[in-house]
Amino acid sequence: MSRLGLINSAWGQAGRETVWGLQKTKEIGFDTVDLLVDPLDLPVTEKRAIQRELDRLELPLVSICCVSAGLIDPFPSVRKFHLDRAVQHLDLVYELGGENLLLVLGEYIWNQEVIPPEEQWQSAVEACQALGAYAGELGLKIALELEPFHLSLLNSVDAMDRFLNDVGEPAVGANIDISHLCLAHVPAEELKKLKGRAFHVHISDCDGKIHGDLPPGRGVVQFAPYLEAIREMEIPGAISIELEYSPDPDAIEAWVKEAYQSTRKLLQQSGLS
Repeated sequence: MSRLGLINSAWGQAGRETVWGLQKTKEIGFDTVDLLVDPLDLPVTEKRAIQRELDRLELPLVSICCVSAGLIDPFPSVRKFHLDRAVQHLDLVYELGGENLLLVLGEYIWNQEVIPPEEQWQSAVEACQALGAYAGELGLKIALELEPFHLSLLNSVDAMDRFLNDVGEPAVGANIDISHLCLAHVPAEELKKLKGRAFHVHISDCDGKIHGDLPPGRGVVQFAPYLEAIREMEIPGAISIELEYSPDPDAIEAWVKEAYQSTRKLLQQSGLS
């Protein structure tokens, strides 16, 4: 049985506080939660409040998201800052009892015309080798996001496969984002290339044209083949719903409940719940 989680950015985008969002996440029935928080912006009082609430609610934290495009910046000082920042994200995962860091790498800059793309690729490899070694010491995993955008480093299963081979750290693997796969026109059967190297899953719907994380059922994603592939991969993390801006922020609870109900149904139909 796969655990069903929610990324708390759904609440944050609607202007709701983190602790309030944790309470609603548990109330709706989610098994786990993921956090989009930056340790550099997180007061120690809020960190303690999050820890207390996770414990009180008995709501397991699985993942913390870290967007770190600066890891492939052309300037070493910028890369060092972002590497240190990512380390602090890993420390926060460890402190809060999480399982993995969801790491989003950047895109090739200047249309790949100024800096050789191989240089940015190598910068990302070296950063993930260092982060993967540290994550392994902490008993954590790093799940790399596959993005659907043209200039993203990791925008296909083949790119992800090659990158993980180049990194060569067992603590570094893939995150499977179903709507991103749909937008990138990646068929479900390709996921078998990542078996044993995928640590987490994001689920949402989209219109098939542009990025937009909708409740499942509001878009065009054909979930069954992807969920069947995910079931066969036996991914150890969780399946976490990712939602972007609700059309009515005041009705965010209904937006999240709809996503929860439709996703639970999909997981039951696919044998994942």
